[in-house]
Amino acid sequence: MNLSDPNDLATLLEALLLAAGKPLSLERLGELFDEVERPDAVQLRAALEVLGQRCEGRAFELKEVASGYRLQVRERFAPWVGRLWEERPQRYSRALLETLALIAYRQPITRGEIEDIRGVQVSSQIIKTLQEREWIRVVGYREVPGRPAMLATTKAFLDHFNLSGLDGLPPLAELRAMEPEPLPVQDDDLPVPAGLQARADGLAVDEDGLPPASEVSFRTLLAELDEMELGLKTDFDDLLEEEVEAAAGDEEGDDPSFDSGAEVLL
Repeated sequence: MNLSDPNDLATLLEALLLAAGKPLSLERLGELFDEVERPDAVQLRAALEVLGQRCEGRAFELKEVASGYRLQVRERFAPWVGRLWEERPQRYSRALLETLALIAYRQPITRGEIEDIRGVQVSSQIIKTLQEREWIRVVGYREVPGRPAMLATTKAFLDHFNLSGLDGLPPLAELRAMEPEPLPVQDDDLPVPAGLQARADGLAVDEDGLPPASEVSFRTLLAELDEMELGLKTDFDDLLEEEVEAAAGDEEGDDPSFDSGAEVLL
């Protein structure tokens, strides 16, 4: 096999990607060759371009995602391919998807900031589920009282949604267009007489004598996010380094009985 020939190299890369079953970066692909025969990044890209052209008209495609390149079945075949697995695809609640959308479009963001925007408390199970799926991670801590954890998305999140970067997220205007229109007004939706409403308002209080918090609609949520999608920060390693340095400083100057590295539970 002549590895300097893009066609031969493309065939070899196809075998590697099929066997890997996961995305492979250019660096990882290069590591699979002996040093004397290792193609450079330019040669690898040229071969991948040839491989992508070969996939035209076939049931699978070459896709570049955040972690690298992978071969995958085209999306239009998903309804049939999905029947190969007996278990049903996992469905996620609206609250979880709204939380994930806030983290994706306004990262890094704290749990408290998510609750301020949504108008309701974020369940700990939602955060746990997103972390177990490896879709979000803690990238630092906000320097405010309580030092809440700042959350951001991961490469696994981008890989799952076929994205190579956060700039591939759909514009919020498109998401709002997908939101179903309000249903026609029914008899039950007609205005309540003022007197009756006043009595109901007087009873609708919590144990502290305050009116209960109302949940923000998803349409309103998207509207608030519309101005947040520019200038997204994608690399948070610097925040983690600052956190390590700050923790080291606290350990030197503080009372030994105080654990400065303890994580604050939200």
